[in-house]
Amino acid sequence: MRLLSHLFALVALLVLAAQPLAAQSVLRDAETEAFLDEIAAPLVEAAGLEPGNVEMVLINDPSLNAFVAGGQAIYLHSGLIDAADSANEVQGVIAHELGHITGGHINRIGEGYAKAGNISLLSMLAGIGAALAGSTDAAMGLMMAGQSAALSSVLSFTRTQEASADAAGAEYLSRAGISGRGSLSFFGKLLNMEMRRGFSQDEEAGFWRTHPLSGDRISTLRGTYEKDPAWNKPSDPALEARFQRVKAKLMGYVAKPEHTLRDYPESDTSTPALVARAYAYHKQAKMERALGTADLLIERAPADPYFLELKGQVLLESGRPDEALTYLREATTLSRAEPLIASLFGHALIATEDETNYEEAERVLRASVGRDRYNPFAWYQLGVVYAARGDMPRARLASAEQQVMKREYALAMRSAQAAEAGLPVGSPDWLRAQDIGMQARALLEQQCEMSKDRSCRRRR
Repeated sequence: MRLLSHLFALVALLVLAAQPLAAQSVLRDAETEAFLDEIAAPLVEAAGLEPGNVEMVLINDPSLNAFVAGGQAIYLHSGLIDAADSANEVQGVIAHELGHITGGHINRIGEGYAKAGNISLLSMLAGIGAALAGSTDAAMGLMMAGQSAALSSVLSFTRTQEASADAAGAEYLSRAGISGRGSLSFFGKLLNMEMRRGFSQDEEAGFWRTHPLSGDRISTLRGTYEKDPAWNKPSDPALEARFQRVKAKLMGYVAKPEHTLRDYPESDTSTPALVARAYAYHKQAKMERALGTADLLIERAPADPYFLELKGQVLLESGRPDEALTYLREATTLSRAEPLIASLFGHALIATEDETNYEEAERVLRASVGRDRYNPFAWYQLGVVYAARGDMPRARLASAEQQVMKREYALAMRSAQAAEAGLPVGSPDWLRAQDIGMQARALLEQQCEMSKDRSCRRRR
């Protein structure tokens, strides 16, 4: 039964790894994304990849984790940012995940499962043979031994991949001239967390682990890092200061306000503390306090687009879009029309319900989705302004864009068909409607096959 429980746990783990975003939400913030891209860039280059091709994605999940799931995207949990004490620690995690990407570990994981499947199949055949010969006890023993060997094979395969990613990550940190101190510090956090939760570090417990023993990883990496010329290199103070801002903003956004105000009390007048409290007050609907805190930030840095964005967001979500326009327009200009900030500005233009603002809203939102197509909020706002201006075919097209990103494939297919019927034949938007319709149909077919739902096709 112990073996079966481990097998079921492993299967559950593999299912979650296969579809990691199914029940999780992506957190998007212009400042955070810019920061993550900046600290990852030297590591991406050291790994021999193009920085613009590696995407950093923040997941709203309090657990301390990071992963890759195919392609060149690294997923970081919000809990990891919260647990990290420095940008250098996050860089250590990113370097490790880059090791998984360059090692092709997601693509090769099928090799480990295939080997385990062969072991399991052979044990089943041997067990059937023993059963036919009249020895049921021997048959059961052969089958269980085979399942144990298969599980051991899979776990050994994943541990090998993790050790390989550790080594590659250390190499990339070295090439980038970044100290491995943060990497060791973060592994220390993992070790402490495991020990607090009662996870044994002995070899018997290690058999059941998908990762090498944390103590062994620290010992191995320490020997590598301490020999590296960058070991004693200090972190960039400006980068670390920005990390503290990003960390505070994240807590202010995702944590309960009382927890934020506990960790960032009013006696703390640092910039990160003001950022965190502004969001906490906003979530408590204490708008004047939120606005006053945003004003303090703007006084410190009048040309900081993220502080202007913050005040504009509070005003907009407080039902004062006309006042928000000044701050969001300036934030859009100073950030060189950063897509997420621009989409918020476009939303504010629409929220004024002033038809003279719709032309500018359309222009701003089209530019936003032109630079970042994967923003359902911007597509929704663009659909609203198209509908308000009577352009229903393009409103339908915008709906299709955001519906396919939300996995609403049947709705996306219908919206795309309606858009195609009303758009000029052969125009770029008409072609895009065709593309989305075919994409939604293919994804819906795939969804039906995976769900084995016989009524799926009829509903479609």
